[in-house]
Amino acid sequence: MKYEGMIIRPPSEADSLLLQVTVGCSHNKCTFCGAYKEKKFRIKSDAEILVDINEASHYRRIEKVFLCDGDALIIPQERLKGILVKIKDNIKGMQRIGVYANAKSILRKSVSDLIELRETGLGIIYLGIESGNDEILKNIQKGSDRAKILEAGRRVKESGICLSATVLLGIAGIEKSREHALDTAKLLTEIDPDFVGALTVMIIPGTPLYEEQKSGKFKLPDKFGLIAELGMMIANSDFTRCFFTSNHASNYLPVRARLPEEKEQVLSLIENVIRIGDPGILKPEFLRAL
Repeated sequence: MKYEGMIIRPPSEADSLLLQVTVGCSHNKCTFCGAYKEKKFRIKSDAEILVDINEASHYRRIEKVFLCDGDALIIPQERLKGILVKIKDNIKGMQRIGVYANAKSILRKSVSDLIELRETGLGIIYLGIESGNDEILKNIQKGSDRAKILEAGRRVKESGICLSATVLLGIAGIEKSREHALDTAKLLTEIDPDFVGALTVMIIPGTPLYEEQKSGKFKLPDKFGLIAELGMMIANSDFTRCFFTSNHASNYLPVRARLPEEKEQVLSLIENVIRIGDPGILKPEFLRAL
């Protein structure tokens, strides 16, 4: 495999073949993200991609493939379909292909387009929602508002592709923590994703958010404030059938819950952790990472 720069994938794609079909992120303006700042966005050529697919065809059994980098769904429909076909034809035993996406790239596809991609092997889309609050989305330069994110999420759901939504604890700072939690819970309820992954924002040197923190404009909630935000999101979300996790390396309190079945159980856990107030039961800083 030939990779350019740092490669990032969702925790659930740990056992997947990572196939880089784009370099960087087509948006690359979010104030909290430093993942792709050193890369100029481009779609790799079909020849480059085919070399890696041919190499992977000689590997032992591969069940899952994840298309890197930050926004592979931005690839024009016919080219993306062609890539998926080549993967299916050359990697035997492959059961699912996954991609990162944002609202912009999803909304460039019709529901029919997404159904075509599902029928060609695309099984899961990871959508970075971050927040359900328009003011916060504007502040972090997400590039989409609540209405567009809602439409994008519903479009994926209608297509039958599995939807995994990502939200960011702490991204609103202390002052807007409650609004962020409640508005994000409402948006998640309206989208009703199959999976939700809650990550905790980590302040990365060199990003605009880092400069905001240095100047005092942005203040991150403390550990228990972040956990309270998580509890508020879960308490105010209603799902048909969702697997909700906060087991990413960035989080202080790992949570894995099937909702709505385990809602009261996980809320009781969060309540007890906050009540006890012992930092020793939380993940130590040296174990936290992006």
